[in-house]
Amino acid sequence: MKIRAAKKYDIPDLLRLLRQVLTVHHNGRPDLFKAQTEKYSEKDLEILLKDKSKPIFVAVEERKVVGYVFCVLRRLENNSIMTDILTLHIDDLCVDEAMRGKGVGTQLYEYAKQFAKAQGCYNLTLNVWALNENVKRFYEKSGMLPQKIGMEAIL
Repeated sequence: MKIRAAKKYDIPDLLRLLRQVLTVHHNGRPDLFKAQTEKYSEKDLEILLKDKSKPIFVAVEERKVVGYVFCVLRRLENNSIMTDILTLHIDDLCVDEAMRGKGVGTQLYEYAKQFAKAQGCYNLTLNVWALNENVKRFYEKSGMLPQKIGMEAIL
């Protein structure tokens, strides 16, 4: 398996995998996530692929995209209470449902982590929906610790 920067010709596979993520979220929280919709359009992805502050990496096996990691470089500067740092935020990580449990997610995560180090990032962050216990365990096993906890009261 090879991990590389996503290209325009990867967009159909990215859309397919994004739908898989949406399905997991919709099934877990149909009160929050719509069914049969898209996080990004093809045009949105074309724009994202050109944005150096939002790198997208794909895992490819036999010319097929089997996973992705969408990242965002965030620089916090001159904040009144927080220190100046550069963060790589994982906005989305997905492994094709047919490839889960085969180490693809670990390789994508490690690739993002090494990319962050190469960019001089202080930390790597992400958000995990509470509905996805498997993903929470995956990230904890990868060495991540909770930084913040979002809470809600449905009214």
